[in-house]
Amino acid sequence: MKIGKISNEELKDYVFKNIIKTRKEVLVSSEIGMDTAILDFDSDLIVMSTDPITGSTKDLGKLSVNISCNDVACGGAEPVAILMSILLPPSSTLEELEEIVRDADEECKRLNLDIVGGHTEVTDAVNRIVVTTTVVGRVKEDELPSISSIEVGDTVVISKSIGIEGSSIIYKEKKEELDKILNVDEKKEIMNFSNLLSVVKEAQIAKKFGVKYMHDITEGGLYGALWESAQVINKKITIDKDTLPITESAKKIVKYFNLDIYRLISSGSMIFIMDKNEYKGFELECKKNNIEVMAIGKVEDGAGFYVKSKGDFVEEIKNTTVDELYKVV
Repeated sequence: MKIGKISNEELKDYVFKNIIKTRKEVLVSSEIGMDTAILDFDSDLIVMSTDPITGSTKDLGKLSVNISCNDVACGGAEPVAILMSILLPPSSTLEELEEIVRDADEECKRLNLDIVGGHTEVTDAVNRIVVTTTVVGRVKEDELPSISSIEVGDTVVISKSIGIEGSSIIYKEKKEELDKILNVDEKKEIMNFSNLLSVVKEAQIAKKFGVKYMHDITEGGLYGALWESAQVINKKITIDKDTLPITESAKKIVKYFNLDIYRLISSGSMIFIMDKNEYKGFELECKKNNIEVMAIGKVEDGAGFYVKSKGDFVEEIKNTTVDELYKVV
């Protein structure tokens, strides 16, 4: 098997077809483009998500908290609690373990959730530290994003810029090499990327403006996330490539390693689908909270994911799951 995320076809054939829902509390379970489970506990719905960190050896505590909190935020939920599993190879040190837990707890305090349990083990089953987190969030039923209400003409929006997480990971893994090509301002910019990994705030703002669907941009990058989004909503998504926000530091890094930034992991950036008439209000409220958002496309009649660039040229993007990150780290 290839390194990276299992393909969507393999997920369907070997994972999802073998999972049967039996309990009445389970409203939604995981599927392609849906990274959260939603359970009904009467007064509130409980939204849960789990994810490992396997593509980085730096910032493991911060990354592990944000990756699962972001998935829960996609379901419109407020993260409440987190469980952490930490598997360490025998070569690890107690100081490394302490740093992971400390960083994770600091990020939890920033996002207002608690670490409530988990598992820590030294094992020769792994050759580097693997952290897996499970986050539990809560949301009122009437606050859930409504995929069924998505209509032709709705606006597709993203927050911040693409390539945030991937660029941050690559820089910290290859810092000595990249310091030779980045100027002082670019280094400062990219060192701040690890503080931009959460999408919880913009997700909560989006709920105020009737957001219909949210998807964080993880493995497979923007193109992978938008392809999955088109599958979930069962409609065509077309974006304008020329409008996509990319920082200069990220551009330099992907150019240096000959990577496709549109297929590079981008946690910290979120996809939103909402009524076009709600976008301006959403944009203004995000700006008040120092979060940049941009309309990049729209929902159209049909199916699939398409990219428009250089005027009228339109390209259909097929399924993409293998992330560019693994070419470097």
